[in-house]
Amino acid sequence: MNPARDALLLAARNRWLSEHLPRYRFVRATVARFMPGERMEDGLDAAARLAEDGIPATFTFLGEGVRSAADAEEVAQHYRRLLDLIGERGLDAEISVKPTHLGLDQDPEATLQRLRDLAKRSAVLGKHLFLDMEAAPYVEPTLAIYRQLRQEFENTGVCIQAYLHRTPQDVADLLGAGGSIRLVKGAYREPRQVAIHDHRRIRASFEKLAFEFLRWGKGGRLALASHDVDLLTEIERRAAAAGFGRDSFEIQMLYGIRVADQRRLAREGYRIRVLISYGTHWFPWFMRRMAEHPGRNIWLAIRNLLARR
Repeated sequence: MNPARDALLLAARNRWLSEHLPRYRFVRATVARFMPGERMEDGLDAAARLAEDGIPATFTFLGEGVRSAADAEEVAQHYRRLLDLIGERGLDAEISVKPTHLGLDQDPEATLQRLRDLAKRSAVLGKHLFLDMEAAPYVEPTLAIYRQLRQEFENTGVCIQAYLHRTPQDVADLLGAGGSIRLVKGAYREPRQVAIHDHRRIRASFEKLAFEFLRWGKGGRLALASHDVDLLTEIERRAAAAGFGRDSFEIQMLYGIRVADQRRLAREGYRIRVLISYGTHWFPWFMRRMAEHPGRNIWLAIRNLLARR
């Protein structure tokens, strides 16, 4: 049990807080640690700076649960423009999208069509398109869309959450289909019958799933999205002992977190990629980031509050 984490995850779903807290300067100062800005140009400029260190990027335009087909189409158009600019600037970058941000709640078939278009445009650039994973009720709908998308486009992947009880079977199914995954520990507040709550068991699940993918994957891409350097080191040690090189998987970290480790891993020959998020609808995402390390991040927010006085 972690009361601070639970409180932050509850806050992530509170509409009143999402409308009012972002108005405070200390909150905006704290979120600046996790994202370069709210505009597409802020994300592109951050990716260009990372490229100077030989580090590629993945972009996410923040938002989820749009309310209309028109809103979903506006998001799709935003991603089309982003892909155009990635190509124009010659960036080693790709996109990762939330299905509900493209209209999953309103029309799954229309969402699939929008994703097909983005996957096709990504393929032209030689890039992957990843589907982000959301809360537990969206896991099956997201995987259903991914399975359809994967039949047409090999350059697609999906985020998988190690803390869900269902995930080992999901990974086995994806292995059989040659799918690509971004493996994360999981950041939503889920009941115990749905998700593991013990941190050590989640960590063990992450390690086991990563190694199984290395052993049984059929050409799919494996991305390990974690800032747990000790865990990543242990996976690399086991992988090397089994004959897998550092190029057999990719490490993904968030913008602004463990920056020195990101550069070090790149220098040491690891495949490292930084996830850059931007946009005005950042509150739920930000609270989930805060919940990953409550003590440290709450203290950061307090320091920013005191600095404004």
